[in-house]
Amino acid sequence: MLEQQGVPEQLGAGKSKGGAGGTYQVVLYELENFQGRKLELSAESKDVTGKSLEKVSSVLVHSGPWVGFEQQDFKGEQFVLEKGEYPRWTTWTNSQNSYSLMSLRPLKIDGTEHKLQLFEAAGFEGRKMEIVDDDIPSLWAHGFQDRVGSVKSLKGTWVGYMYPGYRGRQYVFEKGAFKHCNDWGSALPGMQSVRRVRDMQWHKRGCFTIPAPTPPAPPVAVASSN
Repeated sequence: MLEQQGVPEQLGAGKSKGGAGGTYQVVLYELENFQGRKLELSAESKDVTGKSLEKVSSVLVHSGPWVGFEQQDFKGEQFVLEKGEYPRWTTWTNSQNSYSLMSLRPLKIDGTEHKLQLFEAAGFEGRKMEIVDDDIPSLWAHGFQDRVGSVKSLKGTWVGYMYPGYRGRQYVFEKGAFKHCNDWGSALPGMQSVRRVRDMQWHKRGCFTIPAPTPPAPPVAVASSN
């Protein structure tokens, strides 16, 4: 049942404390596989290149989650970084649109519960879908075939993806209301999968990993009737 409550205001991310009182900690490396110069952070950074790094090629998240951006000042394409190891670009994004991570900040995790409302049109109009404590690899099965025009994140933090299967550009939804796709950094209302953002401090599993495809079963030998 839909809870009767007002739309919460968007909350800014905490700068140093995690969801259950832990400390945010991330290490950025200039080269792949955690090599070269490094930068350790426990708070947001509007420009990592202003702090001794020329680029970011691998990331080690000790405690999070974080969201990275392709441009300075938290602009451009977004990359969710939960607790875990990211030895190269392809481990934190598969959109192939950008190879730059210039700024990042902690994401606010406010508890173990998650509730998200998706609307087909801007301004919370049109077909509606409510998701409670679940990940949805494809919105097509729920009637959202080509557009999500507005979003209400009522509990928890979420990330949406342009394509099914948690692939393509990422869009972060911290607690709050998003009346138009521009509010989450997209020029078009296209989004086809959503999942919860979780962390070891609230969830034992911590970092989300896309499951590998199941290999085809080997052919079964048929015994000869002779």
